[in-house]
This record gives sequence, C-alpha cells and structure tokens, in this order.
Amino acid sequence: MDHLKLAYSLAGAFVGFMVGLTGVGGGSLMAPILILLGFSPAVAVGTDLWFACLTKAVGGVVHHHLGSPDWKTVGRLAAGSLPAAVVTLWWLANYHHGHLESKVLMDLLGVALLITAALMLFRNRIARPLRVAHVALEQTLRRVRFSQIVMTVLGGAFVGALVTLTSVGAGALIAVMLALIYPLRLDAKSIVGTDIIHAIPLTLVAALGHSWLGNVDGWLLGSLLIGSIPGIVLGSLIAGKVNDNIVRYALAAMLVVSAVKMLA
Repeated sequence: MDHLKLAYSLAGAFVGFMVGLTGVGGGSLMAPILILLGFSPAVAVGTDLWFACLTKAVGGVVHHHLGSPDWKTVGRLAAGSLPAAVVTLWWLANYHHGHLESKVLMDLLGVALLITAALMLFRNRIARPLRVAHVALEQTLRRVRFSQIVMTVLGGAFVGALVTLTSVGAGALIAVMLALIYPLRLDAKSIVGTDIIHAIPLTLVAALGHSWLGNVDGWLLGSLLIGSIPGIVLGSLIAGKVNDNIVRYALAAMLVVSAVKMLA
C-alpha cells in the first residue's frame, strides 16, 4: 500500500478527467508530472504510455456508446501511426539501449509540449481559412479527399513516432491535426471521440514495446489508474458541455509551464 501514493492517484484523476473532456492531456500532462515527481524520463514515458492506453480504453467505450468516433479516420491514422511506432521501438532497442539519454529526452519532450501548446492556441485561426478553401473546392472533391487521406496517414506516422519517444501527441497533436484536415466533416465531439479511439492501439503498441525495453513501473501505474478511471468517465460524459476556449487556454498554459520545466 505504500506504493499507492495519494498524490499519484490525484494526478491520475486530474489527467484522466482532462483526457475524457478534450481528448488531450494524457502524455502532454502526465509525463511531465511524473518527471517533476522524481521519476526518470524513460520510466515516466513508458509508464505514461500504459496509463494513456488503459485510461483511454475506458474513455473510448464511453465515446463509442455516444456514437462520436469517425471510424474511417481512425483507420487512416492507425495506418500511419502503428508502423511508425514499431519502427521507432526497433530503433530505440538497437541504437539507444531502449531509451534516449535523459537530457535529450527532456529536451524533445519540452519542444513537443511547446508545439502542442502553440497548435492548441492557434488552431481556430488556421482552421477558418481551411474551411473556406474546402467549400471553394467542392467541385474537385475527389482530389480533396485524396489529399486528406495522404495527410492523415503521414500525420499519423509522425505522431506515432513522437508518441513512442515522448508519450506526447496521441491526444493534442491528433486533435489539432483533425480539426485542420477535416474542418467540415468532423465537429468537436467527433474529433475527441476519434482522437481517443485512435490513441488506444497506438499507445498499446508503444507501451508493450517500452515494457519489453524495461521502462515501466507497475506500482506507479496502479496508483495512477486508481484515480484516472473515474476521472475519464466523468470527463467523457460532460465532453462538449464545457466552454472549449476556456479548456483550451488552460491546457495550453499548463503545457507551456511544463515545457519550460523540461527545457530548464
């Protein structure tokens, strides 16, 4: 019982709630929190991947019941992200003894958090002109659809590699990317559902790989899950009922603070 620290469970509840509410926050918030609590970056990333996988599996059940995921888009994302995750794990195992050096990983994590925060803040400004462009290109809809498929697969591959290295991106980057690529097809609720469902197989593959590489703390994971399961159920049930701008600005601010800590 000594291992089941209250602070870890509270952190799990907070992050789980944010994931259920927005689809964002799993790796972006949990990995920095674990590092700040004293865990090594490699263990923080590996344990966080299992946390994200199991937590989002619960949230995914809720969102599937509500009918919000776009399964075709989930498949396109997975076609890029899952192979990229496997290749990244092979690269870590064969060239970096299972994980990047702590300083390199901290810097990469900090940069990923800053990029995520910036995309969250400016998503709407970028999405509006894209929405206008999609309407104007209705006559060439087939060409637009092909470009969407290519961008989704390539974007999934980039996120798959980034998530495997840092545990960041499965939620925040995918959510922003979907809003930009599908400004007409996906509404806010569908983006959250699609984001969470896609993150389940991606984080599972990455988590299994990190377990094989020895980067997972099982007792810590149990402590986090005690809080996260009720947190993500609550967040998923009220998704779409909270002002999106308030949540987005608050998350972006937390990510910037975390990034500064990582890069310091």
